[in-house]
Amino acid sequence: MARFDLADFEWSVIEPLLPTKVRGVKRRDIFWRLRTGAPWADIPARYGPHATCVNRFNPLPGSGLPCKP
Repeated sequence: MARFDLADFEWSVIEPLLPTKVRGVKRRDIFWRLRTGAPWADIPARYGPHATCVNRFNPLPGSGLPCKP
């Protein structure tokens, strides 16, 4: 486990609270970014392209989720 990754116990607490319609993608990339405060472009390659991570983080218009200000 890398320095700012969530431990399995932490992930097991958070995972049931996340939406289930994400096509099996785990959101560890977002939590890594939020814990470190790093720019999106600095997300480790194991999480995929940073643009994909940004799109997972930002809700789609009309989804009913609050958008960032």
